[in-house]
Amino acid sequence: MDVKEPKVYAVGITGASGAIYGIRLVQALLKQNHQVHLLLTEAAWQVFHYELHVNTEDKDRCLNELFGNHNNLYYHTQYEFSAPIASGSAKNSGMIIIPCSMGTLAKIAHGISSNLLERTADVMLKERRPLIIVPRETPLHSTHLENMKRLSDQGAQLVPAMPGFYHNPSSMDDLINFVVGKVLDQLGVDHNLFTRWGES
Repeated sequence: MDVKEPKVYAVGITGASGAIYGIRLVQALLKQNHQVHLLLTEAAWQVFHYELHVNTEDKDRCLNELFGNHNNLYYHTQYEFSAPIASGSAKNSGMIIIPCSMGTLAKIAHGISSNLLERTADVMLKERRPLIIVPRETPLHSTHLENMKRLSDQGAQLVPAMPGFYHNPSSMDDLINFVVGKVLDQLGVDHNLFTRWGES
């Protein structure tokens, strides 16, 4: 695996089911020494508690348990609009919202910036920087689909949390890693989270 220059990424985790996708992505980016600006909605913290069974009362301790005391991780609260990622003048290699709720997706699609996560996504669109959205909802109604089409037309990449099975997954981790690996592929970040088609 080639060693590449570390980059700066914003990662948003919303209240959609599948918080583990976002956690695994952050862990993978930090492992390669990329700088990560982490944004979690209040609903995301609730999902952490219910899906991952972690104590979220002490948020700093929770993040330390999940990611270690990492110098390249910057956690921002939802109304910390003074954060560098809120401005297009700050250097940023892209943003990933994983998983993304339909509510957050709808607000971004319509240019609503009521919190830092939505504002950062808006910055990505206006600056023509990579914005990767990982929706996690089923079934989808027409408004969901229209909002996804709207975001795609604006330049965002939609990478639904749809794990593949051609790599013969044998565990839940294999399924999680497949989705996270597909996101990393879109960013051009090297990884070995799953076996590619044609590889032994």
